[in-house]
Amino acid sequence: MTKKSRISELPEFDMAKQLKNEEDIAAYITMVIEDGDASELAHALGIAARARGMAEIAKGAGITREALYKALRPDASPRFDTINRVCKALGVRLTAVPVHAG
Repeated sequence: MTKKSRISELPEFDMAKQLKNEEDIAAYITMVIEDGDASELAHALGIAARARGMAEIAKGAGITREALYKALRPDASPRFDTINRVCKALGVRLTAVPVHAG
């Protein structure tokens, strides 16, 4: 007989633990961008930064660790420059692709 588990007993899922390399981060960020929610992008960048190490990403982006946390909290609206610098520090870049194939 199998033991039933309660949902509250299951381990909490942490997306940051799934992001092992730049390819994983790029795929995750792309998926979030495709959903079109700007606040989710900031949150996703925060998760990716946590996966790589907030201090390392802050240094690479040229901002303090505290400023990085503030810029990427779920309710934040970071400037495009900040998003771009964080992406570069993560080893990814934002790209535009045509919506309609010509």
